[in-house]
Amino acid sequence: MKTQWRYSCLPVAVMAAALAASPAFAQAVDTARIEAAGQNDWLTYHGSYKSYHYSPLAQINANNVANLSIAWIHIPGRSTRGLQSMPLVADGVLYYTGSYSRVFALNGATGEVIWSYFPELDEALIARQTHSPYNRGAAIGEGKVFVGTMDGRLIGLDMKTGKVAWDTKLIDSQKLTVGFTGAPLYAKGTVIIGAQGGEWPGRGPIFAVDAATGQKKWEFLTVAGTDEAMKTWGSDSWRTGGGGGWMPGTYDPETNTVLWGTANPAPLYDWSGSDYKTQGARPGDNLYTSSVLGLDIDTGKLKFFHQELPHDAWDFDSAVGEFVMLDRDGQKFVVHPNKSGYIFVYDRSLGLKNVWRITENSNFVKNIDPKTGELIGRRDFKAGKVDEALCPHISGGVSFNSGSYNPRTGLYYKLGQEWCMTLDVMKTTPVTAPQVQLNIGADFKIAPPPGGEIYGHLDARDPVTGAKKWEVRFPEPPLASVLSTAGNLVFVPDSRGTIHAYDAETGTELWNHSDGTGHQGGIISYSAGGKQYIAVTAGFGGMASDDYAPTFGGVYKSMPRDDGALIVYSLK
Repeated sequence: MKTQWRYSCLPVAVMAAALAASPAFAQAVDTARIEAAGQNDWLTYHGSYKSYHYSPLAQINANNVANLSIAWIHIPGRSTRGLQSMPLVADGVLYYTGSYSRVFALNGATGEVIWSYFPELDEALIARQTHSPYNRGAAIGEGKVFVGTMDGRLIGLDMKTGKVAWDTKLIDSQKLTVGFTGAPLYAKGTVIIGAQGGEWPGRGPIFAVDAATGQKKWEFLTVAGTDEAMKTWGSDSWRTGGGGGWMPGTYDPETNTVLWGTANPAPLYDWSGSDYKTQGARPGDNLYTSSVLGLDIDTGKLKFFHQELPHDAWDFDSAVGEFVMLDRDGQKFVVHPNKSGYIFVYDRSLGLKNVWRITENSNFVKNIDPKTGELIGRRDFKAGKVDEALCPHISGGVSFNSGSYNPRTGLYYKLGQEWCMTLDVMKTTPVTAPQVQLNIGADFKIAPPPGGEIYGHLDARDPVTGAKKWEVRFPEPPLASVLSTAGNLVFVPDSRGTIHAYDAETGTELWNHSDGTGHQGGIISYSAGGKQYIAVTAGFGGMASDDYAPTFGGVYKSMPRDDGALIVYSLK
């Protein structure tokens, strides 16, 4: 491994700035601090355990956002397939990851590098993986930065120096051909991370590791993780069922529960038709794929769950998205978007309270019962070409990136994607030796919705009822996260490379700026040295964005697929 600690190379003034921002002078990052979500920081992937993706900072606001300009830029290098990371900030130090699980600690005011860490990786293994080499972020806690790697390791780095504190192997990636692309979650002395790979014939584990020592504490299998769940996989299909929990969930301190979403089963497209309970590659409901889980953080024991899509035959899994914790009229809600474009509303024990839809073009089911969660009029396919295009496209009615809830407006700002695809379902056999292989079970191609064009939209909605207040449309679906702030602003980084700021109450565009390449990662706000900043990752490439050049042409034809940058804005 290669660790670079650069204090000794910095000029005196820069070194002083770096030290002033150093966590050596800061309060420790622990569960209580993340729960409190201090306004100057961004301490976990979703901003806090409430998953608001909201900043209470208001120095940048609707009255002065027109004066926003670039403060500094950091180029991480080797950004193969762009950047998808969500930055973190503690005490003026910004931490973020690049492709190949690289980690950077930067002075949040100046962008000067404090340290960087490039893990040694098996390049031949990485080259075999489909979902690589991007990384979606890190976690911080107990004086460490935690990052997962594509070769199945979870690594703890010293926050001050970037030196390795521990390096724990969790997955046999040589055998399973998957690792970690998602960010970990830190809470209560524990680091939780889920494996990628719904379409691979494994069992999709979620791991918990001791934050101090790196020792594994527990493991939960998202495929047939209990005896009851195993009964929902006919013909021993649980052995190759897929699953995984490839995006970070959150922690509910009130119930001592980790909330986590899980991926689709394998093969991705089954050929059982309407006989899916007894026929096809994986007969049954296939618990706990395409579900939301509540796991005891101390033991990993399953406390409660809801399967959003029983026997998911469309790759609209539940691993995407945030768990927005709301208190309203004496009730406690959890809002969780499903990749299908349906938004599920729960109580804190994942009891269903409502279901609403953010997309217009959706035909994989006719509807989902908002009281019971039952899929009404579901489409299950036999082998062969599907006559009517399937909506939404495999990339989803919503992206893996997060929306934002603003407690000042009471609105949930979320991107919806209007697109469909042709589909030709094929019977496949899982390949498990000597190395497991991707098991899709179909050919497909992006297609416009019936009678219309592909587009995306930012909606401002009531998070519980789904009532829409306003909408902004985009010619191509944006793929990045959304940020709202107490300055009455909503920031949207779009796929063409422009970052937009909208009035949070009306949707009126107040400012925009080109970052020169498409966005598909995170955006945050923080304060360093008394000044507010907006930080966004730019760099295009990956499973969804690979379709943009052949589908939309235009600017996407020349857009690089191996560049990226962290761009930070402040007021002039």
